[in-house]
Amino acid sequence: MNQQQILELINRNSAFFLATVEDGEPRVRGMLLYRAEENGIIFHTGAMKDVHRQMIANPAVELCFNDWQTQQQVRVRGTARLVEDSALKEEIVNSPGREFLKPLVEKMGLNVLSVFRVESCRAHIWTMETNFAPKDFIELQ
Repeated sequence: MNQQQILELINRNSAFFLATVEDGEPRVRGMLLYRAEENGIIFHTGAMKDVHRQMIANPAVELCFNDWQTQQQVRVRGTARLVEDSALKEEIVNSPGREFLKPLVEKMGLNVLSVFRVESCRAHIWTMETNFAPKDFIELQ
């Protein structure tokens, strides 16, 4: 797979797992992608959540996307950077499928939303056929 094919797979499979580190221990949870593009992978969380604090303290993350139809898994390693962009936050809140954010933002303001962009991304494609092969990484940026 090339960079464009990987980004397309990621954008088709918006639910992913995010791994962070807290006090030297791993933390994993399901997340919802906003979009993947050539300059990074964008997602959001609440500013009050542990995951926000974990990425601020240690921005090294890994994201895992599964495409069940093609039986492929894409793992992306990178650095999570907080994005302070009110226009992007407004865009996210007003995008289809994000209606659940509106009441929270109306009550607490845009700063309740933390947007992160994962940069310096390296992707590894996993399939059953490549299960025991050495890992090959593809630069996404």
